[in-house]
Amino acid sequence: MRKQLFLFCVAIGLVLASSAPAAQAPALTVTLLGTGDPTPRIDRFGPATLVRAGGHALLFDAGRGVLQRLRQSGVSSGELDGIFLTHLHSDHVVGLVDLWLGGWVVDGREAPLVVYGPPGTRAMMANLRQAFDYDIGVRIAEAGRSPAGIEVRVVEIEPGEVWARDGVTVRAFEVDHRPVEPAYGFRIDHGGHAVALSGDTRPSKSLERNAAGVDLLVHEVAEAPEAFKAAHPHLPRLQHHTQAKEAGRVFAVVRPKLAVFTHLVLVDGFPADGLAALARQTYDGDVMVGEDLMSFDVGDTVQVRRPGAR
Repeated sequence: MRKQLFLFCVAIGLVLASSAPAAQAPALTVTLLGTGDPTPRIDRFGPATLVRAGGHALLFDAGRGVLQRLRQSGVSSGELDGIFLTHLHSDHVVGLVDLWLGGWVVDGREAPLVVYGPPGTRAMMANLRQAFDYDIGVRIAEAGRSPAGIEVRVVEIEPGEVWARDGVTVRAFEVDHRPVEPAYGFRIDHGGHAVALSGDTRPSKSLERNAAGVDLLVHEVAEAPEAFKAAHPHLPRLQHHTQAKEAGRVFAVVRPKLAVFTHLVLVDGFPADGLAALARQTYDGDVMVGEDLMSFDVGDTVQVRRPGAR
């Protein structure tokens, strides 16, 4: 009798386990590889964001230290299905040299990198090839590196859909980072969920339109103490970017589940932990300040994983 009761309990347990809903995988996972600006800080590397969806790995911008941050995230350069550049300011592309060359040498990449960017990207990559021609030749001849792995395929993009595969789409849209033109933001959709990346921009109506309905909005920010702003009303580092209260107004239009600040342009000692409070003066939703290697699992909810957390 006891044996029969035990077997009955085991059977019931198996039925319950099989009928329990499986944990739903996120539609997209976003990792902030670098959240800094041109200032050479060890805690905030240059602008770079990794998006994983549908089995693909997509990199947006390639600032200082991107190869190191990718390694920390467990991704090699050969796994990237595309590198997307918002614009050609040096702080957004300087890490591309190391990703291209270092990824080839260290990771043993055997396939070309595919780079999507604004007009001028093709010339930039061609001139980099010329600059490092000696090194490339030596490594192919003496170290046996794959000639295909050092190649780059460049796609110069315009606003609209720029990449689509396995239900994942990437759309580029223009933002206002004058005098840099064009400058792009990106929207990534997969599985009924979406993420928008602002790129570098002043408050942008184009961004508001294109980010409508996203779950996660990752937005740049520039801020300084009020006394400094009063004394320097036309400082480019502030005028060419979006200040925290202005960003809050953008968030209020877009209404994402979560808004996250990245590419922190902090002027005259303004503290990073003061940004969210300013944004909340004009926005009543969830907003937080990003950190390098912070990740977001985007699905019916947006789950935040801080660096070092599993």
